Amino acid sequence: MKLFHGNIENRNVEIHPEEQQHIVKVLRMREGEEIFVTDGKGNLAKGNLIFEGKKVLLDITELQENLPDFSPRLHIAIAPTKNIDRIEFFVEKATEMGISEITLIQTDKTERKNLNIEKLRKQSVAASKQSLRFHFPKINDLTKLSDLIKTIDPETTFIAHCDESFPRILLNEIPRMDEMLFLIGPEGDFSPKEIRDLSTLNIKAVSLGDQRLRTETAGIFVAAWNYFLGIR
Repeated sequence: MKLFHGNIENRNVEIHPEEQQHIVKVLRMREGEEIFVTDGKGNLAKGNLIFEGKKVLLDITELQENLPDFSPRLHIAIAPTKNIDRIEFFVEKATEMGISEITLIQTDKTERKNLNIEKLRKQSVAASKQSLRFHFPKINDLTKLSDLIKTIDPETTFIAHCDESFPRILLNEIPRMDEMLFLIGPEGDFSPKEIRDLSTLNIKAVSLGDQRLRTETAGIFVAAWNYFLGIR
């Protein structure tokens, strides 16, 4: 399947300009070749290429709407790493494993304050196409942890931290849910105050095992665990 990104509305398909350039100048595809186009919102169009001057159009042969998204829905709120390559790697791999939403959070110990969110969004789109996903994950702007916790549901939210002085449950003790939010801290972990504040909201703490994981590894581990739940 040759999958591209575009807008799909009222049975009309508009391939995004950068995708049109890729089709013509990089892939050197020819008129009549079959491709698929998704809007990243669960809609998928199949058709044949039509070239009109510099425009690349699609002659639709089949349209599928409201395709199901991956379940359970997983939202990971994660502190960006000092080395941006690591968080980019997390975004790519978590996308491939069906994550629904990613929020970059600013915590007491977060070292990186500036992020190119648009670059991360483009990487998630590329990873979605590579893994044949028709629902692209939502990538939110950098958000203060104190602001995020005002919007969350404690019943479906979990915090992964390494502080053994606080009680923690194991992943396999979490009952199956339709959607979950996991909070993952920076390289220095969440501060004791942040852990206490979240605990007072009845947010359960989770252990990811005896070994200490890097921030991006913890994020990928949770995404892989959720992926396993979805394919069982």
